[in-house]
Amino acid sequence: MSEEIAEKKVAEATGASGKRRMRPGLKFALEMGPLILFFSVNHKFGIFPATGALMVGVLTTLAVSYAVVRHVPTMPLVTAAFVLVFGSLTFFLQDETFIKLKVTILYSLFGASLLGALWFGKLLLPAVFDMAFHLDEEGWRKLTWRWGAFFFFLAGLNEIVRRVVTTDAWVSFKVFGILPLTLIFALAQAPLIMRHEAHREEEKEEAESHF
Repeated sequence: MSEEIAEKKVAEATGASGKRRMRPGLKFALEMGPLILFFSVNHKFGIFPATGALMVGVLTTLAVSYAVVRHVPTMPLVTAAFVLVFGSLTFFLQDETFIKLKVTILYSLFGASLLGALWFGKLLLPAVFDMAFHLDEEGWRKLTWRWGAFFFFLAGLNEIVRRVVTTDAWVSFKVFGILPLTLIFALAQAPLIMRHEAHREEEKEEAESHF
């Protein structure tokens, strides 16, 4: 009996794809942790110690993520690589421009990768979302266009903000501006996702076959 319970818990944790799934609360904490650390250290010690703290926080997040689910999703891995590269340039050259440019270049890369791959008939978004949900091909294409455009929007917005405000104001924008905008945009995609969920289409076809 205990073996059946254990198997059930494993199945719930991994989901249909066979990969372990992270609890939403822990996932949110891991995403917010490095940003809050960055903001707090900047507030007390300045941008350069904050950049070092961000690098440590990102590495810690990757380690915890891997320990929990035994794999690291694509987007956090790419983001961490950019943080380490541009953070190192910022910290060792004592030039805050690099950490600010990181945001612009990273989001531009995300947008270009999504739309460029779509141009060649490839869909990268399922891997970006780590197969958190399943859509039909039309749904993925529409969602890819939207996320690609949104990433370019964030890149442009960051370029404007970093040029017209102080470093402390930019840090606040990065932590408390970009994240809420991203959450609002993601929630706004719910109707599209619900319309194109693959399993809903399969259930509809199965139901129609009974008549």
